[in-house]
Amino acid sequence: MIKVKDIVDFLGIENIVGNQERNIVNAIQLSTENDRDDVIMWVSAKFQEKLNEVKHGVIICETLDSVSIQENCTYLITAQPRLTFQKVLTQFFMPVKKTGISSTAKIGNNCIIGDDVFIGNNVVIEDNCSIGNHTAIDHNTVIKNNTKIGHHVIIGCNCTIGGVGFGYEKDETGQFVFIPHLGNVVIQDFVEIGNNTCIDRAVLGQTILNDNVKIDNLVHIAHGVNIGKNSLVIANAMVAGSVTVGENTWIAPSSSILNQKKIGNNVTIGLSAVVVKDVKDGETVIGSPAEEITVALAKKKIMNEKLFK
Repeated sequence: MIKVKDIVDFLGIENIVGNQERNIVNAIQLSTENDRDDVIMWVSAKFQEKLNEVKHGVIICETLDSVSIQENCTYLITAQPRLTFQKVLTQFFMPVKKTGISSTAKIGNNCIIGDDVFIGNNVVIEDNCSIGNHTAIDHNTVIKNNTKIGHHVIIGCNCTIGGVGFGYEKDETGQFVFIPHLGNVVIQDFVEIGNNTCIDRAVLGQTILNDNVKIDNLVHIAHGVNIGKNSLVIANAMVAGSVTVGENTWIAPSSSILNQKKIGNNVTIGLSAVVVKDVKDGETVIGSPAEEITVALAKKKIMNEKLFK
């Protein structure tokens, strides 16, 4: 049984109002209709006024300013309520981590499999691959030959890692001729990859996902891409061949990046943006073709003024 005190001790929370001996059995979204004392919730400063309507439970919040304290509530006050709630979920509510290798998995020759790994049903790991410690590869995923996967990596279901990329050149008769892909994929530590994602091997050299990169479901990473540390690529995004992405960059859903472009550090690529030129450090780009946000919005304003003049 989890007590509020357990959470307080684990996170080192110092500002608590209410009963720390209260039991917690579940985590829920903030609810003004909740009538249970044994659940934990969180609220952002934006919705702070809703706290006055919550009569029961444990609430992680940023402040109690203008809040009427409720007898059946316990308040944990932190600078980042959402992050604190996330840490609570991870520590106290996550299912027990799966380990072991399924009897239906197929592992090729000369593979190195680390300690405390999980390899799910029908996973295929081809020859000369390495899988780091504490890594999980979920059901029906295929890891193609010579792929290198680091420690504490999570790969979802139905992924293909290290498959052949899409590359053709016309010959003298005008027919498309396939370009062999002889490289591999390198996935460094603490990378997470969602379901149904494809990451292609390089033509020569490596396709690289650096430490702590997070890839969503249904993403395509083409041959020779290098994604910098701590960057995120969100659902339905497409990163074309030989693109370089810097560190701490956010690539929004359904966006596309043209091949061989360089994306800087701390960049934000907006929803459904089509990037056809390099993006400098710290820029936010939106639209199709993507432009720096202040430029894009200024053009939109001029266009609207002309249309509705």
